Amino acid sequence: MNVLVLGSGAKDHAITWWFSQSRLIDGLFVAPGNIGTQYIATNLAIDPSDPKQVHEACLAHGINYVFIGTENPLFTGVIDYLNERGVETFGAPLRVLKLEGDRSFSRMFTNRHNIPTSPHVLFNDEEKLGQYLKAHACQRFVVKSNAIAPSRVMLDSRDYDALMAFSRTILATGPIILEEHLEGLPITVTLFLDNKGYLALPTCSDYMKSESGGLPTGGMGSICPVPLQREIADALIETIIEPTLYGLKAERMAYKGVLTISVIITRNGPMLVDYHIRFNDPAAQAFVPLIKTDIVEILRAMQSDTLSDLTLEVSTNSAVALVVASEGYPDKPNIGKRLDPLPAPLMINAFETAPRYFFGGVQEIDGVAQTTGGRCVTVVGIGYNIMNANKNAYKGVTHVNFEGAWYRPDIGDKFFEN
Repeated sequence: MNVLVLGSGAKDHAITWWFSQSRLIDGLFVAPGNIGTQYIATNLAIDPSDPKQVHEACLAHGINYVFIGTENPLFTGVIDYLNERGVETFGAPLRVLKLEGDRSFSRMFTNRHNIPTSPHVLFNDEEKLGQYLKAHACQRFVVKSNAIAPSRVMLDSRDYDALMAFSRTILATGPIILEEHLEGLPITVTLFLDNKGYLALPTCSDYMKSESGGLPTGGMGSICPVPLQREIADALIETIIEPTLYGLKAERMAYKGVLTISVIITRNGPMLVDYHIRFNDPAAQAFVPLIKTDIVEILRAMQSDTLSDLTLEVSTNSAVALVVASEGYPDKPNIGKRLDPLPAPLMINAFETAPRYFFGGVQEIDGVAQTTGGRCVTVVGIGYNIMNANKNAYKGVTHVNFEGAWYRPDIGDKFFEN
């Protein structure tokens, strides 16, 4: 089995590392990959969102399985293109993409299947939005694009002028969704799906702002697993997971792949925030090091529709993922900064007891590691509990050095502070 992972971000590096631990594959490729994946796989310099280029790479390298855990290749139809040509894939087909790519559709989906979510209104018109906000003065809202957009492209505020100014930039290109703010614990639920059931991966809690109360980002950290009370875990399954899977089957949208569900645990129970038909970053970096089951065993169970019969073997440890970002992120990241070399064993994540290092916006240019994006490296500390994992993550981040590097100082704190 020759595997190709599409993507270049830290979550793609984490998935590639997971594959590299398998004894059931013959070859491992990544397109385009990054400075970290080149040590554990063969990087291919192709556009992962171009179906034709991906298919030609499969033919050239004898690749018979393509794994897509990131969004762009999904929305350009790579899955359908490869399936039509006999290449096995992991990822959502085009008919399912509206679950993430059209928030208005996903909200109607939740309404049809009685899935709890925040009250929301779709707006195409700036004047009507202004009237609504004035009628609900001082209420706290979240503004998002109705179409797929990076998670940092949102605003959570009760300030009328700020909400209108932000909405105006999105309305220039399409509708917005205005949602009531939800107060509670954010969690990320990741499910592998087949035609008969699902396999739940360890639940995470992500930190999606530059600081407490700061600017929204693509994610600055994550802890895994989240300590949920049994009543909350049962409610999550009964009110969100099972109705969602029933709805997918009822509306002929069931597929084999991954479904990530963003949830807020409120005083009134779990409330759905968004669906993602791919992995979330940095949740994936947090849960991957804890899973002991061979990823190929999971994929084989998916192919034979026996996921619900598979027992996932997971470490009893905890993980804290800490994202190191470029100066200026999330607004205008300052890129092109030289990254000090990491010791070789850390680059390939060779030590079982050491933190894991998953690279995102870093590439080797003219033989020098340079930053190329906003979120550059995810350092994942592993420990016997969240406090210990937190300590190991912040100890491990000292090896990541480039001009302007920064990270949140509080990832995981709320789970062990009094």
